[in-house]
Amino acid sequence: MAERKPIESWLTDMDGVLIHEGVPIAGADAFIKKLRDSGKPFLVLTNNSIYTARDLQARLTRMGLEVPVGNIWTSALATAKFLDAQRPGGTAYVIGEAGLTTALHDIGYVLTDHAPDYVVLGETRTYSFEAMTKAVRLINGGARFICTNPDETGPSTEGPLPATGAVAALITKATGKQPYFAGKPNPLMMRTGLNAIGAHSETAAMIGDRMDTDVLAGLEAGMQTFLVRTGLTSDADIAKYPFTPSHVVDSIADLVDLV
Repeated sequence: MAERKPIESWLTDMDGVLIHEGVPIAGADAFIKKLRDSGKPFLVLTNNSIYTARDLQARLTRMGLEVPVGNIWTSALATAKFLDAQRPGGTAYVIGEAGLTTALHDIGYVLTDHAPDYVVLGETRTYSFEAMTKAVRLINGGARFICTNPDETGPSTEGPLPATGAVAALITKATGKQPYFAGKPNPLMMRTGLNAIGAHSETAAMIGDRMDTDVLAGLEAGMQTFLVRTGLTSDADIAKYPFTPSHVVDSIADLVDLV
């Protein structure tokens, strides 16, 4: 195997790597501070499309993690970037919250339920049967089906919640149409993120806690990958996949000295 180039930029997942259920993971503050002090390009990534980057910045700040707005990349932003490249100034019927609707407004999209170019499904805590029914009818009427991310469940203090991927499956069952997922593990999210910070995959690393999204996306984007044990994946889980991360570490604290 060819020797990898030194890491000059870092992408890291948020939940399970930097924070867990609203609490910073030990070492996260030191890692972020080291990145900022080093001047190396970096991004904090999340497949959650509920919040805007500014919302997330405020939440992280309250936890003691100082991350500039420009260093936060969400599946909503990746989705908007994709749609802007595909059909600039288009129209969309959106099921989602402020993170997604704001991202689409910012690229000049009109949000409508009248013959939209796209039905865009994102994360929300209030999925309604009425909205899903409208989405099914619009897709059957010719709208293209886009989803921010394929995660079937999301975390909560009470346990797992149905997420975008599960709702997408319901709509697919009713329409026969598969969505295009813009978020992880689609390497598109990584590549658009790298472009946003002027970084290159050959000298970038991805840190995550999930094999099926974080590690897979980093691998397919051509980056080094670090799996942390502070999230959803155990060592036994790793063996179930036909691919492996470049490195497995206990937590983000183990990576501070690599920055």
